[in-house]
Amino acid sequence: MEAAAWLREARAPATVALRALVGTGTLAGALLLLQAWLLARVVATTVFGGEGLAASLPALWALLAVFVARAGIAWLTEWLGFRAAAAVKLEVRSRLIRHVHAMGPLRLIDEQGGELANAIADGVEAMEAYYARFLPQMALAALIPLSILALVFPLDWISGLVLLVTAPCIPMFMVLIGKGAEALNQRQWRRLARLSGHFLDALQGLGTLKAFNASRREAALVERLSEDYRKSTMAVLRVAFLSSLALEFLATVSIALVAVLIGFRLMWGDLSFQSGFLVLLLAPEFYLPLRNLGTHYHARMDAIGAAERMVEILEQPLPPASAERHTMTPARSVSVVLRDVTARYDPDGPAALDGLSLDLRPGRTVALVGPSGAGKSTVINLLLGFLAPASGQILVNGEPLSALEPGSWLAHAAWVPQRPHVFHASVRDNIRLARPDADDATVARAARLAEAHEFIAALPRGYDTLVGEGGRVLSGGQAQRLALARAFLKDAPLVLMDEASASLDAETEHRLGRAIERLAAERSMLMIAHRLATVRRADRIAVLDAGRLVESGTHEELMERNGLYRRLARSTGAST
Repeated sequence: MEAAAWLREARAPATVALRALVGTGTLAGALLLLQAWLLARVVATTVFGGEGLAASLPALWALLAVFVARAGIAWLTEWLGFRAAAAVKLEVRSRLIRHVHAMGPLRLIDEQGGELANAIADGVEAMEAYYARFLPQMALAALIPLSILALVFPLDWISGLVLLVTAPCIPMFMVLIGKGAEALNQRQWRRLARLSGHFLDALQGLGTLKAFNASRREAALVERLSEDYRKSTMAVLRVAFLSSLALEFLATVSIALVAVLIGFRLMWGDLSFQSGFLVLLLAPEFYLPLRNLGTHYHARMDAIGAAERMVEILEQPLPPASAERHTMTPARSVSVVLRDVTARYDPDGPAALDGLSLDLRPGRTVALVGPSGAGKSTVINLLLGFLAPASGQILVNGEPLSALEPGSWLAHAAWVPQRPHVFHASVRDNIRLARPDADDATVARAARLAEAHEFIAALPRGYDTLVGEGGRVLSGGQAQRLALARAFLKDAPLVLMDEASASLDAETEHRLGRAIERLAAERSMLMIAHRLATVRRADRIAVLDAGRLVESGTHEELMERNGLYRRLARSTGAST
């Protein structure tokens, strides 16, 4: 869908407010006509009619009332414009966030976080002027000039003819010049999105850049990109100022032409002063809505430039959803069965899993091992609902996973990734991610079970210690224990774990191992193992290769065979 058409459809939440805006604008135009008529009458009767100021007091009081009413309507117009834009922004931002959430992490791998943040934050904000000013001004640019023409033609058909002939020139030049500015503006938004994404990536990788002594080179690159963005911004502004100059020039020349014609006819006596003065007062107001439309036309260009990226996001396909889903019945134990499951990340690509069958039973730990690309992470993605099977079936307590409402299913699962994300919040809030309503005592108990209470207590403010984005003040083992504390706090019957003990020292790995044993008790656990030393005590080990299950058994049983597991164990020193 084109960005302009999408913007028109997105105005639905603000339909009432936009109609009210047009109504207040029309009322303001009517008051403007009344104001001009009253002012022309006061001047004509006082200066040329020979009447005293006292005779004009009723008209002057009426004029004051019109001033007050116009001020009130101006305030109401601003308020309605804000409400209209706020309603649209809230709906569009919610749609974007819901869509990004529904896309799932797998479809967001190729997206830049900075570009998404720029579209959802700055892009949505750029739509405000479009809905608050440009759309109402489009209607007013037709209604108010037509109303003025209806009043001017009976008074002075020559001036009315001048207004009628010159009026189309303003929107015509606005569109001609605006087309060039629109292309520049759309390119500008794309540059801003790329710059935002690059800058965010640079900030997130600042530690790595410093470690490789590449921070100065990256700073120079950001400086060059910023300078290119500044130059392109000035190019857009040059075109914008050119359009403003053209519109102001046309309006000024047209008003001057009307004034000259009125002056000659007043001198010849072909026109009364009150009629001529009234037409002269209305001439600038006739062009004002058209000039305002030209000014706010840049708001349209900004909105279209921002909407292009939003349309791209919203047109991203979503994972297929089952037509009938129901809430999973709360259960203290979960049994998961994979029956001949085949999975693909690309419908036309190779199978990441090919006919996999696997059972997860309560109180038992199943470990997945295999070389890189064997399909271990794909199993986790299937169970978390990030990926749908191409064929086969996944059963949860006898029910198809595709028939369960995702939220109710995920409430029964806890995921402990290899690199857990630590948010910019307190340690307590990072643990409470699993259960936001948990009290302090429950959080502390989960931390003790995860062997994390000791290091948390040693932090400057204990559980209230603020940790930065990514948990840079924490070691890898501490971050892993926070993730385990989340799992203990959630107390889910199914635990999915991705090699929690990778890259840890022996003591931390031992403490983490004890915590994992506590977590596995009476729960179904699926563990991805990159280091085979961590799966010795697993109840069952499933060996994957190229998406297929090639071996299955305990550590001792698999070591007795001359298969892939034995070769992997010997190559990693885990055979003893």
